[in-house]
Amino acid sequence: MQNRIAKVIGDYDAQGIHRTGSRGDQECARWLFGEALATGAEADLEGMAFRRIDTERCFVDVEGEIIDGVPLFDSPLSLAEGVFGVLGEGGDPRAGIGFLAIPPGSAGGEDFHAYRRRTDHIGIVAVTGGERWNVPPGLALCNAESYNQPYGPTTIQVPTRGMPLLQGAAERRVLVRLVNSGVRTAVEVHNTVARIGGTDPELAPLVVMTPRSGWWECASERGGGIAVWLEMMRAVAASSPARSSEWVASTGHELGHYGLDHYIERRSDLIGEAHAWIHLGANFGAAVGPNMLFQASHDELRSMGVKALDAVGITPARETPVGERPLGEARNVFDGGGRYVSILGGNGLFHHPDDRWPDAVDLETTTAVALAFSRLALNLTRA
Repeated sequence: MQNRIAKVIGDYDAQGIHRTGSRGDQECARWLFGEALATGAEADLEGMAFRRIDTERCFVDVEGEIIDGVPLFDSPLSLAEGVFGVLGEGGDPRAGIGFLAIPPGSAGGEDFHAYRRRTDHIGIVAVTGGERWNVPPGLALCNAESYNQPYGPTTIQVPTRGMPLLQGAAERRVLVRLVNSGVRTAVEVHNTVARIGGTDPELAPLVVMTPRSGWWECASERGGGIAVWLEMMRAVAASSPARSSEWVASTGHELGHYGLDHYIERRSDLIGEAHAWIHLGANFGAAVGPNMLFQASHDELRSMGVKALDAVGITPARETPVGERPLGEARNVFDGGGRYVSILGGNGLFHHPDDRWPDAVDLETTTAVALAFSRLALNLTRA
């Protein structure tokens, strides 16, 4: 099992950047389709329309010094010439363009979200990464939760090395130029889906989900969930289960769960009708600052999940209390009133390009989780 998991994560990492609609994302969908078939499951690629942002130019020009960046993908694009304004700290009413540091969280933090909603700035420069957020210097990007409904001023994300230049320019109230131009290209993206039939068609199905897209190669953020998803599928397919099971590895995680929303919309009754959902979330197999988090919707499912992890020597560092809205894709199930078990974690390389195989991955922990959750899936599909 450990050798298989190592190969899966290594192959996933080698595909390159996994942003939704990218070459790496498309390659991953096709590759994972083949991997799912090899377990003995029925598999398919489920397409959906998507408008990918193709960046043309993205930078801030401070008196001739250029800091290249990456768009914040749920802010509006700029015209080709960009916008011009006096630079100031975020919230400074005298500034035309604001700048501030943001964490690599789901949307850069609640304060950033509120600032974008209320500001009169015509542009924002968000500095990402660094010791302040316990990640290395560089571009530790934040997710675009409102990808289909951009809001606030045009915004770019720049690496931590730009902070001294920006601070100095703000103190001197320098006029800067911010460019965030690009085009939206219509493409088709895919969820990888699978099914394993049960011997009793009257039983409600188990659903197992994991996201497979992200900002960079995402070896520990996403690779562990994909590898465990396949190991669970292999175990269930070989077991002649009584209960059928549905499997989805979704694209669009970093864009407000775009692919999972599509999957659920096409199966409007599945959340409520499923026996349970298992969510294999981000980072639980990270080698750097994993801070594992366990989540369950009901005491019975919590007991089953905790027991399975305990049997392989794993005690999660944190739990979301039963009844509280969970993190990650499990929130979609919670919002629909469904039952779920979920595992995810923190990561000292969260949303950072250094999240690469093999150094970023705790292979032993990932293998242990695969064993525990394979047993959990077998228990849930027996009756």
